[in-house]
Amino acid sequence: MDFLNDQKLPVDEPVGALPPQPWMTAPETAAVMRALSADGAAPRFVGGCIRDALAHRPVTDIDIATPDPPDQATSLLQRAGLKVIPTGIAHGTITALAGSLRFEITTLRQDVETDGRHARVRYTDDWIADAARRDFTINALSAREDGMIFDPFGGINDLAEGRILFVGDPKTRIEEDRLRILRFFRFFAHYGRPPADVPALYACRAAAPRLKELSGERVASELFKLLSATDPLPALLLMQGTGVLAAVLPEARNFGRLRVLIFLESRGVMRPSVQPDRLRRLAALLDCDGAGCREVAMRLRLSNSDSARLAELVAPEQIPDRSMAPTTLRTLLYHLGVRLFRDLTLLNWAAARSREGYHPAGDTAHWMALLDLADHWTHPILPVGGADVLALGITAGPEVGRLLAAVEAIWIEADFRPDRQALLDRLAGLLS
Repeated sequence: MDFLNDQKLPVDEPVGALPPQPWMTAPETAAVMRALSADGAAPRFVGGCIRDALAHRPVTDIDIATPDPPDQATSLLQRAGLKVIPTGIAHGTITALAGSLRFEITTLRQDVETDGRHARVRYTDDWIADAARRDFTINALSAREDGMIFDPFGGINDLAEGRILFVGDPKTRIEEDRLRILRFFRFFAHYGRPPADVPALYACRAAAPRLKELSGERVASELFKLLSATDPLPALLLMQGTGVLAAVLPEARNFGRLRVLIFLESRGVMRPSVQPDRLRRLAALLDCDGAGCREVAMRLRLSNSDSARLAELVAPEQIPDRSMAPTTLRTLLYHLGVRLFRDLTLLNWAAARSREGYHPAGDTAHWMALLDLADHWTHPILPVGGADVLALGITAGPEVGRLLAAVEAIWIEADFRPDRQALLDRLAGLLS
């Protein structure tokens, strides 16, 4: 590995202790660690759980590394009565289930051969070699069960200073796995502070054209994780400047609208019903029509539900606006539903703010009134149904649906005020 050329070689010695963590002392965690160490191995917690614990962020995934090969680790866990799933056995990874918790357990590895997307590995008992194959210094941390932390590449200081640095040479790390380009910007969005590391940016720029070789699913996963950051805009602008964004999402050009949307989600609106939403943020960023939106969804291999929702946000047939009359807004809310109405309101508000610049007095109150309407909306139910039409002597068939649609249109136009008897009278009138 290229770090061997450094004057100061990394050492596998603890640098300090992690304060007590509930996830470390949980009975389920203790059971897994006890099982893995039963024959003398010394497993460690690795990667994100240590990083997030140091950053005082919630720990959601508990990853463990062990020098034992997967078959031996599996045997130890099963001997302790724990269920094991061979989730990534080809790469040395298994998943242990203890209570309601899942633990991803990977055997220490070294890369033997890489092609930019996949790696052929061999197992090792060398913790430094395993840490050296990780992408960033902040992800190369490990800790024993007693909390003693190992930091061979200075990740703790980098985390404290907001530095996202590759382990070793950025170009080499990216040649091993080109997804690390997107991971660099994703981790910068969540943990980084300007300025970004210049050698890393140069390496990302040089390798950007080869991002097209990655699968849509892998690209989408990284983009959505990036968009989930508190403020993803600085990272996205870096991606634009290095040509990375154009390589994976050339339709991403609407930075002004996204900037305002992020403000509205985080500080502008301040209500429980408005929370950061990665798909809504993607829609705000895109500058395309319905056909372009479908192309984006296909390229990123989005699920059917995400594809449909993105299309509703990017190319809606109807858009709530602060200038609309209350009756028109209630009609829109009835047709769109609360979630889509709220999403489109936020997107249109963000577009107007980024486009208009000047905000007349009372403008914010008008937009907030739309969100108030959605927050307090109770979806009205049409007081008549198909049985009422059949009771008037109409034979079951398309005519029933046509008459119901006609009376529903009358009901909506009257702002949902006509009651059941009034609508029955209208039905009778339509028949005569």
